[in-house]
Amino acid sequence: MARPLRLSLVALCKDQQFSASLMPDTGRSFGRYRKINPMVLTLLLILAVIPLLGIAWIGVYGSLFPHPTVDALFMSLILLTMSGILGTTALFELRKRVFGSSSTKSGAKTLSPGGLVRSGRVQEVVFFEANVGAPNKSIVTLSDGGRSSQMLVLVGDMRNALPVGQAVRITMRKEAGQNVLVNVSYA
Repeated sequence: MARPLRLSLVALCKDQQFSASLMPDTGRSFGRYRKINPMVLTLLLILAVIPLLGIAWIGVYGSLFPHPTVDALFMSLILLTMSGILGTTALFELRKRVFGSSSTKSGAKTLSPGGLVRSGRVQEVVFFEANVGAPNKSIVTLSDGGRSSQMLVLVGDMRNALPVGQAVRITMRKEAGQNVLVNVSYA
């Protein structure tokens, strides 16, 4: 007897960590391109085609052509919406995995041998305690002399390391998908 779908999904979510993306980040990359999980993309595309087949079935055997009924029109709209959501999710996932996220293209980031470097004046440091087993996080707001602000999410309590009003140059690195402070130099 097969396990119910709900139990399978719960077991899958316990085994893997998911972010806002539907595809888990494997952390493996090959040069500029990230590894694409073809099974998830294939599943999303198949699920996007199934509602289109439903619309075709309604059109051939149902009451969409030649005199459409209200039921057939609304069902077609619902199926088109489902197909559009799944199809655009597949396209965004493919775009994200092939070209990377758009935040990596900003000119505010500088990469040094020690890690990612950001500089500015500390406007605010907000500390958040996490649940047991999860790392605590600080949200640091840096300003560039009133022109623009940058928000950084760092692991740990940064209230003492980054005093408000101080001009700083922060070096950080990614560790398990989170920003970890490596070095702070005060101006």
